[in-house]
Amino acid sequence: MKKILVINGPNLNLLGLREPSIYGNRDFKALLAFINETAASLGLQVECFQSNHEGAIVDCIQQAYGVFDGIVINPAAYTHTSVAILDALKAVSIPTVEVHLSDVSEREEFRHHSYVSLYASKTIIGKGFDGYREALEYFSANN
Repeated sequence: MKKILVINGPNLNLLGLREPSIYGNRDFKALLAFINETAASLGLQVECFQSNHEGAIVDCIQQAYGVFDGIVINPAAYTHTSVAILDALKAVSIPTVEVHLSDVSEREEFRHHSYVSLYASKTIIGKGFDGYREALEYFSANN
C-alpha cells in the first residue's frame, strides 16, 4: 500500500473562518476527513501534517525520506517565499504534487510564483477540496 504524506501550511488550520469567499465554509477538520476518506477509497495510506512554521514543514519533509511514497503539499503562503521548502523536497526526492484550494493565478500578483512548482510533478489550483482528491488519484495511478 502506498503511503502518502499530506502537508498543509500556514493558516489552513483556520479554514471555514479564514476568508470564506475565497476558501469556502468547510473547516480544516472537514478537509482532513475528506483526505482520509478519499485515500481509503483509493487504497492509499495517508498521514496529514499541518504547521504554521516553515522549519516544522522542512523537518516533516526531511523525516518523510524512506517512509513515504509521495507528498501532497499545500504550502499556503510559503508557496511564494520558501526556498527552504523547495530545497527540502529536492533533497528527499519524493514525488510531490502541489495543491492550492484557490486559483492563485487569479489572485494578487505575488501569488503567481511558486517555488514548490519548480520541483512538483504536478500543480493543482482552484479546485477546493477536490484538488486533494486529484492529487491522491495521481499517486494511486502513478509511481
